[in-house]
Amino acid sequence: MDQTMPSIVLIIISVILSACGQVAMKMGASSLTSNNDMLLLKFLHYFTNLPIMVGLALYGLSAFIWIAALEKVQLSYAYPMAALGYVLVAVLSFLIFNEPLSLTRIAGLAIIVVGVVVISQS
Repeated sequence: MDQTMPSIVLIIISVILSACGQVAMKMGASSLTSNNDMLLLKFLHYFTNLPIMVGLALYGLSAFIWIAALEKVQLSYAYPMAALGYVLVAVLSFLIFNEPLSLTRIAGLAIIVVGVVVISQS
C-alpha cells in the first residue's frame, strides 16, 4: 500500500473532528439566549455552554491530529483536503439544522470534492 495512506487517514479524521466541532459549537451558539454585548459576559456564556466546550475540544483534537498528518505529507497536498470540511459541514447542517442545500450550493460542494480528488491523485 502507498506510504501516504496513514497520512490520508489522519487528514480525514482531522477533517471529521473539525466539522463535528463546528456543528457542536453551532448547537451551543443556537442555545444561547443572552443578547448581552459585554464581551466578558459573552465569554462566560460560551465557556459554560457544554456543546460549545465539546466543539472546542473536538476542534483542538482535530488540530493535533492535523499536525501529526503534516509531519508526513506536504502542506500543499494536505491543506486542500481540509476543504472536505466544507462539504461535511454543509451536509451535517442540512441534516441536523435543516439548513437549505440549494442546487448552486450542491454544485459548489461537488466542485470541491472533485478538486480534492484531483489533488489526492498528485
